[in-house]
Amino acid sequence: MPEMNILNNRYQLEQPLGSGGMAVVYRARDLMLERTVAIKVLRADFSRDAAFREHFRQEARAAANLSHPNIVTVHDFGLDAGRLFIVMEHVSGTDLKSLLQKHGRFSIAETLSLLIQACAGVGYAHRAGLVHCDLKPQNMLITPDQRLKVVDFGIARALASIRPDEKAEVVWGSPQYFSPEQAAGLAPSPASDVYSLGVMMYEMLTGQLPFTASSSTELARLHRQGILKAPRQLNPAIPPALEQILLKVLAKEPAARYRTADQFGRVLMTVQPHADPAVEEVPPPQSLPPRASPVPRPTPSPSAPGQSRPTRSEVNPLEIDWITIALGLIAFIAVGGLIPFFLWIYFVFNPPIR
Repeated sequence: MPEMNILNNRYQLEQPLGSGGMAVVYRARDLMLERTVAIKVLRADFSRDAAFREHFRQEARAAANLSHPNIVTVHDFGLDAGRLFIVMEHVSGTDLKSLLQKHGRFSIAETLSLLIQACAGVGYAHRAGLVHCDLKPQNMLITPDQRLKVVDFGIARALASIRPDEKAEVVWGSPQYFSPEQAAGLAPSPASDVYSLGVMMYEMLTGQLPFTASSSTELARLHRQGILKAPRQLNPAIPPALEQILLKVLAKEPAARYRTADQFGRVLMTVQPHADPAVEEVPPPQSLPPRASPVPRPTPSPSAPGQSRPTRSEVNPLEIDWITIALGLIAFIAVGGLIPFFLWIYFVFNPPIR
């Protein structure tokens, strides 16, 4: 690695952390700010491709606008001697896939805690107008204090640039986790990310992937047409309500799922005894126009046995019942208007004696 030791006379590469189809990730040292960072260096054959270089720049700009405690921060990106690279926050910990391989399935509480954090980060990106397109346990980093951070928005695409009828020759995402529409080559949407989060949730709760096959083509077919095995058959400890939520997010049709990760996260919080205090509500970045999404109104919970429902005055003792006041005023005017009429009738039949 001597010829790749330093990038832009600033970032000193120390050791590889992992590799993927497009890049190699290194732990590195920012010599200017004297801090440890992670750097993704695009493979040489991709770096030479002008289309890939432009796509990479767009991804880096989009990712740099995301600032959320559950998303790995992008610090910088650049080009050095024909090598494209992106500089990111270095996260101590391990990825979710390694934990699954080591420990098997997770408990209900652990699954909900981690998935709610993932939904918070991905939902923030959805509000910023971005879709991740490649959510999988390998892209979920878990810190020693159980903070989850979503990494590698490297193939995130601006929603404004995606046409609903678009079809692509290249399928984005990983076959084990991508959505049926991605398997068909259609444009991904926030609901596609929700499906991928559902596949991760299925794996965390059951210890198995919903679909397995020996080829990517067969996996794509199963995501589009395969019949899902009920999660409770694999893990009877899963509450029925949680199973219904999981089956909803794994629906074949995007319209049948929750529209965004924010909505999915809110639903998960309703079945979690205590919401994770680490999850923060963060507004969309100012530099990108937020996209409003309908938020379901909370359903009032029934009163517990032995407890009476609060009266109207108990809910808000200062609330004024304007309807009652208006009706009373109308009645007063009506009654008051009859008095002159009765006086007129009286004097018609009983004229005063002159």
